[in-house]
Amino acid sequence: MSRADHKRLFLPGPVEVRPAILRAQTAPMIGHRMPEFAALFARLQDKLKSAFFTQNRVYISGSSGSGLWEGASRCGIRADKKVLHLVGGAFSERWALVSRANGKQVDCLEVPWGCAHKPGLVAEALDKQTYDAVCAVHNETSTGVTNPIREIAQVVRQHADTFFFVDTVSGFLGTELRMDDWGIDVALTSSQKAFALPPGIAFAAVSDRVLERAQTIENRGYYFDFLTLEKSLQKNNTPATPPIALMNAADAQLDIILDEGLEDRWARHRQMRDHTHAWTLSRGFGLYAQAGYRSDTVTTVANTRGIDVAAMDKFMQRECGIAMDTGYGAIKGQTFRLPHMGDVDMDMLNEVLDGLDAFLA
Repeated sequence: MSRADHKRLFLPGPVEVRPAILRAQTAPMIGHRMPEFAALFARLQDKLKSAFFTQNRVYISGSSGSGLWEGASRCGIRADKKVLHLVGGAFSERWALVSRANGKQVDCLEVPWGCAHKPGLVAEALDKQTYDAVCAVHNETSTGVTNPIREIAQVVRQHADTFFFVDTVSGFLGTELRMDDWGIDVALTSSQKAFALPPGIAFAAVSDRVLERAQTIENRGYYFDFLTLEKSLQKNNTPATPPIALMNAADAQLDIILDEGLEDRWARHRQMRDHTHAWTLSRGFGLYAQAGYRSDTVTTVANTRGIDVAAMDKFMQRECGIAMDTGYGAIKGQTFRLPHMGDVDMDMLNEVLDGLDAFLA
């Protein structure tokens, strides 16, 4: 596809998708009650378990990751109990809103945008109040902060009846996450970030004890009900019509990802992060995220030079054929984001940074 036909995406989702993965979606259609679909579902289960570092099941949802926020809240939090949401950016704020919208009793442990949640803060909150679950965003896409999920999980595990739910939408497959070793009860993600798939499909790895609790909860809904999903999963299927073309794309992409090796993939993302940080500071910008907690998949640049980020995007689209981010939510314009995730490599990253240098000049 020529540049005139397509602006390449340098966005923190949806990301650019390689042509081979787009072609995988054009495989002949199959029915989702056919044996061929059961075989596809089973293949994906094995690969997704490897990617999440889990022995648990992984549910597949024809939705964005936001739908699985709802599933975790409805299926894992009892009506007479509370949930603690760790809030420090646009997406962690929104997940708390989703829990409230589903009638849950929500407390928020807030930190300023750009800061991480420290395990000590979580420990203090759990010592003061009993919670059914703690909900955390692994990699806050709006701010470029990666929370210390492994250390927070160690704190949560000291409270036997408190579950740990993690949104790893922009972390999964770009930075380290080990569900079972770390003690995560729900790890949910979607397709359009470091997974480098088109949007429209989401995944949730879910522990046995979440399903046990779900059996005691009424009004779990239907579409995102983990027990409904589990019943179909036992037959290598889904309760509702799934996004078969996207599942074919995920099947092909997981082969590529697992062949690269997850630890090597994480290392590639770290290398691009470090290169992006060096460029950012050398051009007189700042790094918005707190030192020590800066994301491997997206750098949120503090716009200390006061550039016109909308003009930057227009320049990059016109001169380089690349669509750029201009910041998100409350910090739009004050920041812009440089995503180094998915199938981005150092060559594309350098092409983007060279284009930005031309704009700055």
